[in-house]
Amino acid sequence: MRFTNKNEVKIVPSIYIVLVAIFVTNIFVNIELMSSDEPVRFSHYLPNIVVLFLGFYVHRIGQSFDFDSDGETLNLKNNGVFFSKFMEYRVKKAEFPKRKLGKFRVSDYYFYASVTIYISSSRRRGFKKYTFNTTFLNRKKKRGMIASMQKIVDNQKSTA
Repeated sequence: MRFTNKNEVKIVPSIYIVLVAIFVTNIFVNIELMSSDEPVRFSHYLPNIVVLFLGFYVHRIGQSFDFDSDGETLNLKNNGVFFSKFMEYRVKKAEFPKRKLGKFRVSDYYFYASVTIYISSSRRRGFKKYTFNTTFLNRKKKRGMIASMQKIVDNQKSTA
């Protein structure tokens, strides 16, 4: 099974642009307020603080996700969205043989979703842990990914 969430993350650059426009507009409003006789209060800066938090949140979750379980290897990859047409940044990838997948855990909160995989290592005792952001993955693809990885883990247990 192979899929990506490129279509779902196309909205992220638009959200970035809107948040920057709101932030700049609020800065100009605050400059105007400072030049007037009205005292500047914390409530004048509150919209900028909220927009900054939203910007950090969108930056955190705004990642594309690629999954490929065809063949003998399992490939998972996160990549940033904003400059992804020009360069790869914020890249996190894991490519390993299917037999090394020890277990996985899917965390699905309302505003954030991730998959954590545990890969067995021959060099050291225990598992190596990778976490991938799957927030913009639609429900059908998420169920397919879980079924594919569950099948791999079940095959591991039946052969062991």
